[in-house]
Formats: sequence, structure tokens, C-alpha cells
Amino acid sequence: MSRRPGSYTKGVAKREEILTAALQVIAEKGYRGASVREIADAAGISQAGILYYFSSKEELFAEILRKRDELDSAAYVDDKPGHWLGTMLQVMQHDTEVPGLSQLYAQLSAEATDPEHAARQFFADRFEKFQQVLADDIRVQQAAGAISPDLDPERFGRIALAIADGMQLQWLIDPGVDMVDHIRYALGLLAGRPTD
Repeated sequence: MSRRPGSYTKGVAKREEILTAALQVIAEKGYRGASVREIADAAGISQAGILYYFSSKEELFAEILRKRDELDSAAYVDDKPGHWLGTMLQVMQHDTEVPGLSQLYAQLSAEATDPEHAARQFFADRFEKFQQVLADDIRVQQAAGAISPDLDPERFGRIALAIADGMQLQWLIDPGVDMVDHIRYALGLLAGRPTD
């Protein structure tokens, strides 16, 4: 059976509408407070309707995180080489304003260690992408003489992501921890820069 003209476009638009509603619900109510029913209500669709557009709750949540990354990139990313470490700190600061999305990220990343989990590929791709972006950023800063040429860019990129994720987890457990300050300090030490 063939689709009607425009049905694919409408389907993409509806998925985006659901994801936008889900981001808002999770930001307001937190990860634990955001049920699929509440997301469906906010999107003006039934729970069964959500499963028409997303094969599982896990896929829905992975796509919510993908949408969050897309919006963060549009809001904070400066594509000029040499700016990604600062951008990462801006995004982490923004994460403190939407703890529900940070909770979702932490929960889903732990669950995605299961090779069969629907979010497994999302996290594998995300880690690879951001590790490489940070490595490229380090190379630019090394060429400018701002960071030691002895630093291995690929390893630094992976370690930077681990520090950010680890500090986010500590912050989720103890919101009194200034995760952005700690990440800035750790990355400054690793990069051989003076820290405040």
C-alpha cells in the first residue's frame, strides 16, 4: 500500500510536535514525572498514537535527547574552530536549568549499556561525534599555541566527555555542586592552562 502524498511530511511534523511537547513536559516535571500519557496529552495525541510514531518508550526518550542536542546546537554552538570547549560549558550551564532532561540523559545512558537497548546507537554515535569535535577543537588550539602540543586530542576529547558526564551525575545527586566550575577547572588542568 502506498502512502498518500504529503503523509511522510505530516508524519515528520507530528514527530517533531511530540518531541517539542515532550521536552517541555520533562523540563517542567522532571524525568520521573513525565509519563508517556502526559507527553501524549501535551502533544494532543493518544498514547497509542505516540507508539505509532515511536516504536517504544526507549526510542521516544532517545529521540527526545536527540532533539535536545539539536536545540542546544542551534542555541549555543559556534562553528568556528577552537570554541567547542567553551560551548560545552555553556551547554552544561543550560543543563542546570532543565534538570529533568539531565535526569533523562543520565538514566538513558546507563540503560543504553545494554547492547539491545533502543538508545544504544544514539549514545554510541553521540560519544563518537562529540569526542571528535572536541579533538578537532584541541588541534586548533594547539596550532594557535593555546594548548600544549603534547596533549593527545582524541584522548582529551574522550576524557572531557567523561568529566562532563561524571560531574553531571554528581550534580544530579547534589545540586549544590557547581558542575560547570568543576568541569572548567578539570579541563584547564588537563589542557595545561591556568585555572581560576
